[in-house]
Amino acid sequence: MQCTSLLRIAARAARAPQPRVARVQVPARCSLSQTRTFVASARLADVDAHDPHHEESFEEFTARYEKEFDGVQDVFELQRNLNNAFAYDLVPSPSVIIAALKAARRVNDFPTAVRVFEGIKAKVENKGQYDEYLQELESIRQELGIELKEAMYPESS
Repeated sequence: MQCTSLLRIAARAARAPQPRVARVQVPARCSLSQTRTFVASARLADVDAHDPHHEESFEEFTARYEKEFDGVQDVFELQRNLNNAFAYDLVPSPSVIIAALKAARRVNDFPTAVRVFEGIKAKVENKGQYDEYLQELESIRQELGIELKEAMYPESS
């Protein structure tokens, strides 16, 4: 690189506009001891709550998704939350599945309720675990009238 090219680059960097810093003026009648610093405390709380390296426990995961499914108001939200819940490398707890099934009933989405059980079947490691989930969720299935795909289409199983 030639010497003149280096000088041009240095000159451009020197002419680059500097970002302006906004200055806030405190009114004359308001002293600094009366003002509160909301930003610092909120930022510290947000850092702890939204730490990207925070390992979420299974109990926190369960509580979060139960709350998510309790707030579902339409089919899109229900399916989005189900996709997110099943995307993790774990099988959601029966309480999360119950909340999802109740949300499916609330938005009147029978096909998604049936697909929840297909998702469980795909996520578990073996048929014994799937049978345990079915046994645990039998009462809610009977209450909501949800059939399994295996019962509706026995030849495809």
